[in-house]
Amino acid sequence: MTDASDTPTTPGALDGVFVLDLTRILAGPTATQMLGDMGATVIKVENPVTGGDDTRGWGPHYAHNEDGSASDLSAYFMSSNRNKRSIAVDISTAQGQDIIRRLAARADIVVENFKPDGLVKYGLDHATLCAAHPSLVYCSISGYGQTGPNRDKPGYDLMAQGFGGIMSLTGDPAGAPTKVGVGIADVMCGMYATIGILTALRHRDKTGIGQHVEVALIDTQMSWLINEGLNYLNSGELPERRGNAHPNIVPYDAFEVSDGHFLLAVGNDAQFARFCDVLGLSHLAADPDYLTNLARIKNRVALMGFVTPALKTWTKEGILEALRRVKVPAGPINTIAEALTSEQARARGTVRQVAAQGIKGGHVQLLGNPLKFSATPVKYLRAPPRFGQDTDEVLETWLGEAPQR
Repeated sequence: MTDASDTPTTPGALDGVFVLDLTRILAGPTATQMLGDMGATVIKVENPVTGGDDTRGWGPHYAHNEDGSASDLSAYFMSSNRNKRSIAVDISTAQGQDIIRRLAARADIVVENFKPDGLVKYGLDHATLCAAHPSLVYCSISGYGQTGPNRDKPGYDLMAQGFGGIMSLTGDPAGAPTKVGVGIADVMCGMYATIGILTALRHRDKTGIGQHVEVALIDTQMSWLINEGLNYLNSGELPERRGNAHPNIVPYDAFEVSDGHFLLAVGNDAQFARFCDVLGLSHLAADPDYLTNLARIKNRVALMGFVTPALKTWTKEGILEALRRVKVPAGPINTIAEALTSEQARARGTVRQVAAQGIKGGHVQLLGNPLKFSATPVKYLRAPPRFGQDTDEVLETWLGEAPQR
């Protein structure tokens, strides 16, 4: 399927913006992929000594070469590296540092996720490059930030989820603290980084002055504790792990029916009354113990004593249809396969097929960008790059150097 987002002539919001990407793994690449999706030219710098971004080898799933062998495009790598060019440059060498400095002189944005001060010895840190190029927007992403007692500790998504408190809220109440099933601390850090970069770019375009944008996994993870963080700050009481239940809304949970589980989200008292009617428990909606959401929170356990057995007599299809008719929010718990092949996913362009040379079938399948723009649609013009595939093109186009090979 082709639409405006696949058409090279369609303008992107960030057309003409040049991003020098010194990141790897997930948080930084997520941010730079977002910029590339919106039209920026993103040059991803990869280390030829190590074979590039670590995630190229994070299998077991890969796009396959035309001969059927595994390529260097792991599914993990492809998740955050479309719409980029890859160049192989060793920044530990004088030649490599010179290349990066000259590219930075042409860049609007530099993004890096080295440890704090990790680029100082190469002369590629924010203080050095921003002093040389005052209009540069330079973003540093790290685990714990550039300051504080933990600044030198390595940043991993798992550690961020543990340190930042989200794991204490996640999982079965009787079980162990549990991380979210994907690297959400990394991804959300990348999202915050993108917002910061675009804000600094807007300021640069108004004033001509760039700045250093600094973001950390730990800071961003704690910022999206949202209501549970505020619950603690305003009560002094530590939130409990509730599995799929909600601390501020009841009933709001995953419930068992005769052939599996479904999700229920009763958001107000009127919905609760209609829900009770469906279950044949109309008397509960008039009971002072359950009449309001605050009352239901206080009497959560007693209420579940009525609701849980009543729901077990229903099938998933039956209860979802019954609740749909009375406009009570409820839904299925899809597998990834069910989610990505649903009619809703197809209608929204959730899965994208992007042409990829040298790959079996001539394309790779990627998750689409959820942003929808009426005038500057997201583009899917470049598949995630093979390691170093664009080195000659970039050095010749941007630096005027003859091809290296």
